[in-house]
Amino acid sequence: MHDPKVFRSMHEARFHAEPAVFVAPGRVNLIGEHTDYAEGFVMPVAINFATLAGISPRTDGKIVIYSENYGEEKTFEAGQPIVAAKHWSDYPMGVVSILTGEGHKIPGFSLSLWGDVPLGSGLSSSAALEVVTALAVLSLIGASYPGPVLARLCQRVENEFVGANCGIMDQFISANGKENHALLLDCRDLSFRLAPIPANVALVIANTMVKHSIAGGDYPTRRRESEAACAIINGHRGGVPFLRDATLEDLEKWGSEMEPKSYLRAKHVITEDLRTVAASEALLRGDMKELGRLMAEAHTSYSKDFEGSCVEADLMVELANELPGLIGARLTGGGFGGCTINLVEQDKAQAFADELRKRYAAKTGIVPEIHICHASDGAHQLK
Repeated sequence: MHDPKVFRSMHEARFHAEPAVFVAPGRVNLIGEHTDYAEGFVMPVAINFATLAGISPRTDGKIVIYSENYGEEKTFEAGQPIVAAKHWSDYPMGVVSILTGEGHKIPGFSLSLWGDVPLGSGLSSSAALEVVTALAVLSLIGASYPGPVLARLCQRVENEFVGANCGIMDQFISANGKENHALLLDCRDLSFRLAPIPANVALVIANTMVKHSIAGGDYPTRRRESEAACAIINGHRGGVPFLRDATLEDLEKWGSEMEPKSYLRAKHVITEDLRTVAASEALLRGDMKELGRLMAEAHTSYSKDFEGSCVEADLMVELANELPGLIGARLTGGGFGGCTINLVEQDKAQAFADELRKRYAAKTGIVPEIHICHASDGAHQLK
């Protein structure tokens, strides 16, 4: 991660004021894909890739935001209506917009941003940016929210301001993660439980280097297909507002009335919910073999039934399965590229990463970025 001291002095040099500094992590999802907007279960981990925000008050009524990643500064008038501009500044300014809508009066401020969460890789750089900005702005005005409420506000930035129809998982884990733990989240009531990740297990994240944008076509299409299947089940027996409430028996009974694609999407979501709860139980009792089996099953379902994978991601998982030390591997995140998550025995993690990089590059001509990570704490202020 970027040295907070260097980051602090960068803000001071630019804005001639000492900032309060906050950090919010990116995340990797161990299991539970495209279940969050069906009010189901997910099991993410906050990782040691993060976004830093430095904030200091201004007296000129302006909001000035500088992104070190983009090398760009944007200026806005505090208290004026904010319109999305399809620009990186939509995320921090979306936070200002949502907080204003909650009745907070946001004064002028200077905000510096820097992150090392790889963009477009499915590790949730946007959620980290939203959560860290929200923490920073709330601290400036002397307000605070519990982690789950903060996550919901930041999800609204994505849904209502940016226009990406995502679920709650990314913002939730960024705000509520715990070091050395995965978090099983019930996306319906935002209750959660933590499951410890054994010390001898490394998280190896392999970036296929194939980029995607979930505000684009594939993600909303899959969501519509899932919801169409849900509507058919609900039409028959009621009480099924989301696929979380549906069963495989429902699918058997009424699947023939669904479009074939809708049937497959629903099959993925319903079975993925069952797998995710089972995976958390396996982790709680330290059964890594069972967790690995569930991850493999989840990848197959994501790739075949949900059709949310791609040639490169399938290859990355296939290659991982050939290597010593692997516990489980699957595509993680919104899909259509991005990263795979590999649980690997700690003492074999470096050799695993080196060999996976070599084999993937030999097959595709693409050199992947592979990171050995650990589970980190959620968003907080850096003193």
